Amino acid sequence: MKKKPQKAVPATLLGLGLDNDDGHKRLTTAEEFAIVGGSAETHEKMTETALKAFEELKHRGKKLGQVEPEELAEILHKSTPR
Repeated sequence: MKKKPQKAVPATLLGLGLDNDDGHKRLTTAEEFAIVGGSAETHEKMTETALKAFEELKHRGKKLGQVEPEELAEILHKSTPR
């Protein structure tokens, strides 16, 4: 029996950086994610991770609301800059 494609539920990924000590307020938003706070380095890494993760989701033909938490964790881990 063929499995029906999972319907996407509205979802947003939120990244929160807590290591800001320079007084700057950083906010990056996109259609399905928001990155808030963090030092310049942390904010940049979180934004890069989110962009790569959403590229991977697009490659898989899925939206954020269509993936299970375990699959999202695997994608984010793979997308994190080293």
